[in-house]
Amino acid sequence: MERHQLLGVIKAEQEKRGYVSEEAIAGMAQTLQLSVGDVYGVATFYSFVSTRPLGRHVIRICKSVPCHFQNGETMSGVIERELGIGPGETTADGRFTFDQISCIGACDQAPAMLVDDEVYGGLTPEKIREILQSFD
Repeated sequence: MERHQLLGVIKAEQEKRGYVSEEAIAGMAQTLQLSVGDVYGVATFYSFVSTRPLGRHVIRICKSVPCHFQNGETMSGVIERELGIGPGETTADGRFTFDQISCIGACDQAPAMLVDDEVYGGLTPEKIREILQSFD
């Protein structure tokens, strides 16, 4: 394998295991003859790659300027209260992981969030509660 294949290898590991472990990073570094720091730097650069185990459903709320101006911060607070966790945390039952990211590409639907790969826009506290209740 060559260096230019690194992102593809990272993405494949994420899809296979749900996250990229320290062991996987070390293995990639050895296989590609890169430093562990180089591999870790790429793995942590991308907001859709995780270096820690995630819940069954991943909530990513947008904290971009358009979402911020449309009460995005309030929506984050609703998620925190509903789930009892903050950004970067996973519920004790492993049902949800909650993260804040810079942009999800749904500025026209602000405030917006992703749950797994589905975009939910025009968020309100009530809509968030309904969305969360719809997941197992």
